[in-house]
Amino acid sequence: METYRPRRSVLYIPASNDKALAKIAQLACDAVIIDLEDAVAPADKITAREKLASIFAGHPVASHIGRRCEMIVRINAISSEWGADDLLAAACCEPDGILLPKVDTPRDLLEAGDVLDDNFVPDSVKLWAMIETPKALLNIGAIAELGRDPASRLNCFVAGTNDLVKETGILATPDRRYLVPWLMQMVLAARAGGIDMLDGVSNDFRDLDAFTHECAEAAAMGFDGKSLIHPAQIEAANRAFAPSMEAVAEARSVKEAFALPENAGKGVIALNGRMVERLHLAQAEKLLAKAAAIGS
Repeated sequence: METYRPRRSVLYIPASNDKALAKIAQLACDAVIIDLEDAVAPADKITAREKLASIFAGHPVASHIGRRCEMIVRINAISSEWGADDLLAAACCEPDGILLPKVDTPRDLLEAGDVLDDNFVPDSVKLWAMIETPKALLNIGAIAELGRDPASRLNCFVAGTNDLVKETGILATPDRRYLVPWLMQMVLAARAGGIDMLDGVSNDFRDLDAFTHECAEAAAMGFDGKSLIHPAQIEAANRAFAPSMEAVAEARSVKEAFALPENAGKGVIALNGRMVERLHLAQAEKLLAKAAAIGS
């Protein structure tokens, strides 16, 4: 069983931004995405790719809180003029994951996985998938099902909300009312596939009140964390997607109750005047693992 890895806050950092890259070890985010795609201008893409080796030379990177920051590389779409070379360059660095943009079908992931296998890239290098096209939403169940097969390497979905807004023409309102049905569909598919699900970015990093509200809504919808565009957003994301003290205390009481000798083998017990099933024990154990991983 793999160790639980929190992904409350996942910060995009352009591979071309040396100043931002130098600060990774000082950040309190759970993961960073070294971006070769949207955040890098076409004229700079080859130079950015060539910098990957030096960026990962100091890997693993420990954050200021002592836990290693997960390192992901977002490549350009495989169908683009840069994608195939990006994938090989990223694979050589052996990051924790490679984020594929513009994933439309399971085949997109399977073909990328074949490239990694053919180049003897360790199984520890996972694949993450951007869900940012109408076609991806129509195929999301089949895409997510790959998560049940370790050979596929699929480990995480990332909502590409800006691209979805652009490609569908919906109105981008502050409450995201027209996006919510699709976001919930993503969460449902991710849970069916046993993979993590990250919410999309919030574009106005100066409005932290709105961002905090968006994080709370995403946590309530079942997202594991949020993708970020600015370090100022890290604290609010970490707070929103961490278990509360009350939730941790309740989970601990459920675990302790099922551990009592008189409850051994029972599928259902009574706890504080309510019925508690073993499915609640599984939920409690997952929450406690998350709390332990983030030190809360």
